[in-house]
This record gives sequence, C-alpha cells and structure tokens, in this order.
Amino acid sequence: MLALASLSGAADAAWARAGAEFADLALLGGLAVDDASRAAAHDLVARGREEFLPDDPLDFVDAELAALADAPIRAGLNVRSATVDPIREVAAVCARHDAVVEVNAHCRQAELCAVGCGETLLRDTPRLRRYVAAASETGATVSVKVRAEVDGVDLPATARRVANAGADVIHVDAMDSEAVVADVAAAAPDSFVLANNGVRDRKTTWEYLAYGADGVSVGRPSDDPAVLRRVARAVDDWARRRADDGRTLEREREGEREEEREVPG
Repeated sequence: MLALASLSGAADAAWARAGAEFADLALLGGLAVDDASRAAAHDLVARGREEFLPDDPLDFVDAELAALADAPIRAGLNVRSATVDPIREVAAVCARHDAVVEVNAHCRQAELCAVGCGETLLRDTPRLRRYVAAASETGATVSVKVRAEVDGVDLPATARRVANAGADVIHVDAMDSEAVVADVAAAAPDSFVLANNGVRDRKTTWEYLAYGADGVSVGRPSDDPAVLRRVARAVDDWARRRADDGRTLEREREGEREEEREVPG
C-alpha cells in the first residue's frame, strides 16, 4: 500500500484527488477538533503555519469525505484533540463514509503539545488508548500516527497497547530510526503497519518494507507526481517479488511432496 500522509493546511479533498492515480489511501488533515486544539492551531497560524480552521470541524470532515465519494482512493482524516468526545464524533462521520480516522499522536509543535495533543499522547498511553477505543466503537477503521525518538517512550510497547485498544493501523514516523518499524511490526502483529519518513524512491520504500511494514506513506512530496510514481512502482515491484517468491517456494514444496510420494514405503 501507498498512502498520502496528512499535511496541515494542505491535505484536503483536492490534494487527495491529485494523488489518487498513484496511492491507495489519502489521510486528510491534520484537523484540530476541540476547543483547546483549535486555540493551539490559531496560535500556529499566527506564527506563519498553515492550518485547517473551519467554523465547524464536523461539517468540514463530512464535506471533504463526501467530495471523495467517487474518487479512486480511500480517504481518511487525521485529527488532533485534547479531549476524547470530539474524536468519537469525527470517527462516527468517518465510519459513515467508510473512511479511516487517524488519531494524531505525532505532531510536536509546542502549541499543540502544551494543550495535550500530538506526541504528548505517547507519554500518556491510557488517554491514547481511550481515544482509540472511542473511535473504534463507532465502527470506523482506526489509525494512530506515532513518532519515533520521543524521550521516555517505548514505541513498540505503545504500539502493542493501542493495537489492543482497537487500532487497525499503526502509522509510524520513523524519524532517523528506520529499524524501529520492525519492532513495531513485531509488537502489533495484527495491525497494519504504515511506515513514514523519507519515502522517496525504491531504496527507501524497500527498506521499510523489508523491516516488515505493510505499506509506506509519503508526506511532504505527496504533491509531486514524480515521487509518487517512483514509490508506487516500488510498492508494486515489491509485491510482485514477494508473490514470485511465494510461487517459487510452493513449487519447491510440491517437488518435495512428489519426491516423498515416489519413495517406496
């Protein structure tokens, strides 16, 4: 799988459609959905960052997902919240659209962290688990975006706990610790592991897939068709290679079975 990772203030329905030729999933957002996170997002805008700040976040989610109803790509929505109820409400909208809701435990901007959003959730696993459980109860497919290299956080252990709470997808920003993807995949074997950071070409794509990721996501260059084309081709080539390896292994096993049948008892 190739996913388009959320980009604050830029990842909307039009952005998703532009990448639909290459990707399987587009994660819109991130979107601040409660009062505290929205106040933090206003502070981010004041210092020059782009943010989605619609008057009604739920209406925004519904409209953006509806705009992708006929698009050849599955949609999702990355959400930030300092409280659990808005997560549940957004997840219910996502469920109606067969979209993924992604809990943001990833952003490291000081304004968001100060109100308890983003990567601060990685240090508060019980609250993160409540977010995931609330989203899962709506019937939505639930992803959790996490970050490696956060001091004091055992990421594989956190992945295991959120998977047990109902996370279908663990979306890992590996930072400069690519091998952590293997540890997360081992810790949460029943969740789909999506690897992120520096995915640009065959080499970077295959590195993450070799570590056990089920798919990769492209962030900043997600609006660059040349990058998306390279990564999509790499994902497809990896899948074909694995299929070829599987067929070769099955032929070898069938040969062994034939030999065993030919040996007199």
